[in-house]
Amino acid sequence: MKVLIVEDEQIMAQEMTAFLKSAYTCEVAGNAAAAINRLEEGCCDFLLLDLGLPDMDGLQLLKEARKICPDAAIIILTARGQLEDRIKGLDLGADDYLPKPFSLLELQSRMHAIARRKFALQTATIQVGDFHLDIQKRCICFQTTDITLSRKEFDLLSYMVLHKNRPLSRLQLSEHIWGDYGDADYDSNFIDVHIKNIRKKLSAYSTVEWLTTIRNVGYKVKL
Repeated sequence: MKVLIVEDEQIMAQEMTAFLKSAYTCEVAGNAAAAINRLEEGCCDFLLLDLGLPDMDGLQLLKEARKICPDAAIIILTARGQLEDRIKGLDLGADDYLPKPFSLLELQSRMHAIARRKFALQTATIQVGDFHLDIQKRCICFQTTDITLSRKEFDLLSYMVLHKNRPLSRLQLSEHIWGDYGDADYDSNFIDVHIKNIRKKLSAYSTVEWLTTIRNVGYKVKL
């Protein structure tokens, strides 16, 4: 899943990125203008938003973000301690509020909790055909056998599973898994190559008919 960190404190942004990058594709915006540009280029799954930005009040940016990306999960991260700010942020559409200083482990746990609610998951483990995919532990297994996927392969598969029964274009998959696809050779067939590798690894254990190709569009996990 794609995370946009809006934080003008560079060290804080670097620490969050370093901690979350094993599970998420992270991008950083140091001010509101950069954040809006990023959001307009492509919506994120999570927006981690500092309210004390140099060029715009964070609550105003929250309103703008909700218009651009209505489905994004937003967590406010701020040193502001006033109850009024917290209430206003939640009323404007934030999903959670975490005051600074905060534990990165707590941040990650809250993100996991929001993801479970967003995708209507009772647990972090999802049944996918004959396989079990654990979003939190980032693993997939057949019965008691763990199957080794690369980081990008797991990111790609888990994103499709969370958006099950939805046709996803190669452009959507590229943007959400690799971040800014403009920096990559989008004309290449790397999405197709990763899908082929996923199918090959999983089909060694059981059928993967649920991972379907949508001609001239992309792919879909049908559950």
